Amino acid sequence: MKTAKLLALLGVIAMTGALIYGFTQGDFFVDGAAVLANPWGIVSMVDLYVGFTLFSIWIAFREKHILQRVVWIVLMMVFGFFTGALYVLIHLIGSKGDWTRFFMGARR
Repeated sequence: MKTAKLLALLGVIAMTGALIYGFTQGDFFVDGAAVLANPWGIVSMVDLYVGFTLFSIWIAFREKHILQRVVWIVLMMVFGFFTGALYVLIHLIGSKGDWTRFFMGARR
């Protein structure tokens, strides 16, 4: 579980840096339009949102309260795998070494 926590933490750090860089150095609408003008940019966006959706299914499964589900899923759709890495890190820490608790959450 230590390795998973380290990887999740590194994911949070990497995504934080990438998001800060993107928001401070780029133009979301101009750069987004350039991505969507490229066929492989469209493929990448579809790939990302399929991943976000599948990860969100796991969030919806393991969270007990509807508000928690909605908040995490909205954050996932807006901030991507920054949210995914943060979610995993928080729940790895909270599971106290119990993989079943980590994967199943409230359904354990």
